[in-house]
Amino acid sequence: MEAAKGGVVKHILLAKFKDGIPPDQIDQLIKQYANLVNLVEPMKAFHWGENVSIENFHQGFTHVFESTFDSLEGVAEYVDHPAHVEYANILLPLLEKVLVIDYKPEKLSP
Repeated sequence: MEAAKGGVVKHILLAKFKDGIPPDQIDQLIKQYANLVNLVEPMKAFHWGENVSIENFHQGFTHVFESTFDSLEGVAEYVDHPAHVEYANILLPLLEKVLVIDYKPEKLSP
């Protein structure tokens, strides 16, 4: 399935931090992630949150990170950007589980 390259793209990262990572270190990592929006031009917005679902379908994931881009090219530029690469090299070794999905939001016609 090949999506059109233009239009808003959401980059979703689900994470579970390794046991023993202190909460203040997680807070600092989240601030560093949020700061990428100031360093990587194609990254237009950043939101995050912790799992609050009452359903038991989270599969152990505890945190959600959402970045917004104007295009798939913007996501590709972000992935290769030195600031993102440097941050990913810090974050990924601290995660027990990670899942990344990019999608283009769609609206249903009435």
